[in-house]
Amino acid sequence: MMAKILIVDDDKMFSDMLSQKMRKTGHEVSWAGTLKEACPLCRDGLFDLVYLDVNLPDGCGLTAIEQMTEASSKPEVIIITGEADADGAQLAIKSGAWDYVAKPVATGELMLSLQRALQYRRMKQVMRPSHEFRRERIIGSSGEMTACLDQAAQAASSDGSALITGETGTGKELISWAVHDNSSRAGKNFVVVDCAALSATLVESILFGYEKGAYTGADKSHDGLIKQADGGTLFLDEIGELPPAAQKSFLRVLQERRFRPLGGKAEIDSDFRLIAATNRDLDAMVADSSFRGDLLFRIRSFHIRVPALRKRRGDISELAEHYIMKRCSRREMPLKSLGPDFIDFLERYDWPGNVRELFGALERVLAAAGEEPVLFGKHLPVELRAKVTAAAFEADEKPRIEKEKDAPGIGKFQDVREQAMARAEYEYLKHLTKACERDVKKACTLSGLSRSRLYELLKKHDLRL
Repeated sequence: MMAKILIVDDDKMFSDMLSQKMRKTGHEVSWAGTLKEACPLCRDGLFDLVYLDVNLPDGCGLTAIEQMTEASSKPEVIIITGEADADGAQLAIKSGAWDYVAKPVATGELMLSLQRALQYRRMKQVMRPSHEFRRERIIGSSGEMTACLDQAAQAASSDGSALITGETGTGKELISWAVHDNSSRAGKNFVVVDCAALSATLVESILFGYEKGAYTGADKSHDGLIKQADGGTLFLDEIGELPPAAQKSFLRVLQERRFRPLGGKAEIDSDFRLIAATNRDLDAMVADSSFRGDLLFRIRSFHIRVPALRKRRGDISELAEHYIMKRCSRREMPLKSLGPDFIDFLERYDWPGNVRELFGALERVLAAAGEEPVLFGKHLPVELRAKVTAAAFEADEKPRIEKEKDAPGIGKFQDVREQAMARAEYEYLKHLTKACERDVKKACTLSGLSRSRLYELLKKHDLRL
């Protein structure tokens, strides 16, 4: 398979040697010595694979992995570095790199990694699903949300158990519905179990059901939720709250797909697919013996991580517009437009309650605005605006306070200069993002920054385009 390969390395001798080897095996090779040169090439060049150095003249290659893997051709990225370390390797793999290779390295090792990456790429293209992942009720197209939906799509293509993790209010149940609706079980029962509401005394009767006369008051037989999910999906919400005794009983059900109702003499089959969700750290719970490790392994065949809203700020305005449009339509009132300072407040707030908190705030906004056609920051809850304003003040004050702590009166020239540059960068980028209205190309043209440098600075100052 002939592939298009991009080598990003400022070591020209190494790059020439690697390029020559690649061309001899029939591949088309391009080279870039900096991130400034590489990122536009990767964006427009339809590459299959990128060899990326870590230490480049204009930045760290690790910061560009996500940008490169999100290019239209979605190339595989292999990191090559002369200063390898465990932290860098972990960051590279978590960021989506195919492999992490330390220099000096034999060309045979690089070629083997290349062959495996291209084999995986070829298989991925052949096995590409014939239909798109349906996401009618899920709003947002940020990189973080796209990664979450990619994980959900993989889970939907299988019948294995899936664990969905994320903070409260991020939309874990919505993701579970999407997995169900895109699976072979779509249209069958989707049974929701709120584990936090299950008492230790009733959990087995609710999950397994019971026969008539099983206990006082059981005047007729009742199918449990596991049986009701037969052929469909059983969704255990907040599975971290499942009582210890029920964890043991449920583990056997997962293994055998058989159970005995309370008071029953025979076991019953149930062909269900399990999806579980939690906002708790189950690995930590296993470590302190409050959750069974063997159960965790059973429920986590697929792991879907739902990002917090503060990690996907680029989706906030889209979520707000969608919710307001839906509510205005339901109330048969004219659609309201969103003022720039309104969006600015939304995007600067941290949203500890995530999407649930955002929608609750928007409900209050609509009540406060009444018949007014435009929503302004003033319509937002006062406590929200107060927190955003205080956070901005604290950000401006922090460099001054740090300077005064280090040296009362007058600080070191280097420290003062760095603090002034940090403030200037933040203010410039804040105005740039507003002026460009989320247009990355326009932002790069106005600022003279490359995409990689722009993203690096935005990440540094916790800003989003």
